[in-house]
Amino acid sequence: MRILIVGAGATGGIIGAHLINAGRDVTFLVREQRAAQLARDGLQVLSANGNIELAPQTVIASSIQSSYDIVLLAVKAYAVEGALEDMAPAVGPETVILPLLNGMLHVDLIADRFGKDRLLGCACKVATSLDEKGRIVQQGAFFDLAYGELNGSSSARLDRVDAFFRDAQFTTRISPRILRDMWEKWVLLSSMGSINCLMRGSIGEVAAAKGGIEFANTVIDEVVSVVKATGVAPSDEFLVEARRLLTLRDSQQTSSMYRDLVAGRPIEADQIVGDMLTRATRAGIKTPCLAMAYANLQVYQSQQL
Repeated sequence: MRILIVGAGATGGIIGAHLINAGRDVTFLVREQRAAQLARDGLQVLSANGNIELAPQTVIASSIQSSYDIVLLAVKAYAVEGALEDMAPAVGPETVILPLLNGMLHVDLIADRFGKDRLLGCACKVATSLDEKGRIVQQGAFFDLAYGELNGSSSARLDRVDAFFRDAQFTTRISPRILRDMWEKWVLLSSMGSINCLMRGSIGEVAAAKGGIEFANTVIDEVVSVVKATGVAPSDEFLVEARRLLTLRDSQQTSSMYRDLVAGRPIEADQIVGDMLTRATRAGIKTPCLAMAYANLQVYQSQQL
């Protein structure tokens, strides 16, 4: 099988690097500047689990010659529409599309462009970032990739995808509840992003502040109320663990959106927080903390123009 990874950033890059090391046929769809950088410096991953340095295959949109078996969409959510246009020549009748984007807006965009039958649900848990040299830096040891049919069924194509990703130095699993996995990830990202970005600090710094834990729990409650009303309700076990992680006094954890904000980069405010707020408004649910967080993020975005 052949995979095209759309984007060689922090998440797509680390998955692709491990797949290449495991002998898989991997090509990255990238912009010309990133292609030149990868040709010059190689694809580099810095991790406590072991560093990786290799010369990847890359292609730019205008040079795609044929379809691929798998297209892994690994761009920031605000870049998805352009990415769908770029990857279109790589999507054939049997191509399976796995999106690694945050939030849920992208599901409808992909379905509208290529058909819902091309799509598998996908949820990745790994903490990575790009440093100033374009190297991928992994924070922490966890690295989990789940995928599944959106309706929870089994299929031959899902088995083929699983065989392709398996045994590549990260945890993989077929999930019969992939939609719930995706909504749970959004609960965590929306809550953590709102907490970090509005308070301008790590989870531990917010928890140590007077009223910080109460604020964090209020944000979580608002997000969960929206998801229960408009999406797939998270499990009780997930909520217990999420609440624990987001109120730890000694935690240095921050969301990727907060790290992008601190670095002055574009952020996924509309997809991670804004869309959650939109769904709350449609359902008639009051979410004052989410509204405040989104307003804050919009001010930041306007300052970047």
